[in-house]
Amino acid sequence: MPNIRPLKRIAGKVRDLREGHRERHRPTGFGFALADRIDYLDAARWDSVAEGSTLFLSRRYLRVVEEVGPENLHPRYALVFRGGDAVACVAAQSALISAARVRKKKEGKSGKVSAPLERIEERVLVCGNLLSWGRHGVAFARGEDPAALWPAVAEALYRLRRADRLHGETDLVMVKDLSDAEAAEAAPLARFSYRPLETDPDMVLEISPRWRSFDDYLAGLTSKYRKTAREIIKDVERAGCVVEETKDVERHAAEIHALYIQTHEHARLRLFTLRPEYLPTLAARLGDDMRFTVVKKEGRLLGFVTTVRDNDLAVGYYIGFDRPANAEVPLYFRLLYSVVGHAIDLGCRRLSLGRTALEPKARLGARPSPMRVLVRHRIPALNVLVRALLRAVDHDEAPERNPFK
Repeated sequence: MPNIRPLKRIAGKVRDLREGHRERHRPTGFGFALADRIDYLDAARWDSVAEGSTLFLSRRYLRVVEEVGPENLHPRYALVFRGGDAVACVAAQSALISAARVRKKKEGKSGKVSAPLERIEERVLVCGNLLSWGRHGVAFARGEDPAALWPAVAEALYRLRRADRLHGETDLVMVKDLSDAEAAEAAPLARFSYRPLETDPDMVLEISPRWRSFDDYLAGLTSKYRKTAREIIKDVERAGCVVEETKDVERHAAEIHALYIQTHEHARLRLFTLRPEYLPTLAARLGDDMRFTVVKKEGRLLGFVTTVRDNDLAVGYYIGFDRPANAEVPLYFRLLYSVVGHAIDLGCRRLSLGRTALEPKARLGARPSPMRVLVRHRIPALNVLVRALLRAVDHDEAPERNPFK
């Protein structure tokens, strides 16, 4: 008698696929308002959901991206309603991305996977912000269950993708960037063929309540790490460099952008290029919620770093430095120490340093916080290929360091 178990498994998978298809094409029952600009939506309703979640969902920040953001990013927004109440908001970006720019292969890798991928170019709808990291694409109204609203977010993204067809077919949808807890809440997206991809971790430094100044931070380090920090600071001073905070960002816009480009050109991920106006405009709009430190020598800028206050989280944002000068003087490390000082001065409880340069940030005392994105291809059959490609993409492991006493 033939073994019918494989046939039953296949039949079960077919039923699951059919039910999944029906769910993806069945309205969730929520209402939606879609817009290309944040000011097209009702401000009070947006604020009622977004306020208190993250600065990167605030209207003052989103306007900056609209006005002076990268040319290849096009903001899209949605408000989700239950009856007359706004229960969720979505900030997305439509971008045309070449896979060759998504991830460079590391030295020593064969390149067998990356070579075919370099020919792929996709229009992507990103639920989140490519100019930052963290869950900056979705907020839920206070008291709402996120797990119950993620299907509505999936429908909002579907509607945004369909509404954008005049600009070209959007092939991939990405939800960016989720912590472990946030990914668990977003588990319902698996029913809509969203698949997880673990990325490089965010390096996060916990700010001790005992630290009232940067000197307090130094005092908390072991002698080895404290000596290293002080030597870096002295090396920069001995080289004739001055480290200072500046409010006159606009005056230095051209030099700042040139330093950013030097750093940007060596990045592993280059999905966009900032305009020269972006950082000066952001500094002007954020005011006291942003710190801007520069390194000068004989009147010439050799480096800069920015920090943004996002509620009780400090975000070490953009950095740029003269690469030849950095080979002689530890500018990059000195700028990292400036960000620690910013976080303490801003009264934040944590400092997010991002996904790059994991080793230097671990030496500051930062620890890895896992992050992932969820991706979905518009053609269901190609989601199998997407899953295979995601398994082929690697990410760095953060080193373990404990510089504190």
